[in-house]
Amino acid sequence: MSNPLDRNPENVPGSFYVDNTCIDCDICRGSAPQFFTRWDDGGYSIVHTQPVTEEEIAQAMEAMEGCPSESIGRE
Repeated sequence: MSNPLDRNPENVPGSFYVDNTCIDCDICRGSAPQFFTRWDDGGYSIVHTQPVTEEEIAQAMEAMEGCPSESIGRE
C-alpha cells in the first residue's frame, strides 16, 4: 500500500501521487500517460498532471488499481 509520507518529490501537488516503492514497470504510464510519466533521473514514475474530471479520475484510479507494487496513492 502506498504511503503519502514516501511520495516521490517530483510528483505535482494534488491528491494522486507515486511513492518510493515504484518498480518502474510502465503500467501506469501505459494506461494513463496523460497523468503519469517516467522520472528518468530516478528511474520511477511520477504524477505529472493531476486528473480533474470524473472521467480523468476514473482513468487515474484504473492505473492505481493496476499498479503491481501498489505505489500509486490518492489522498
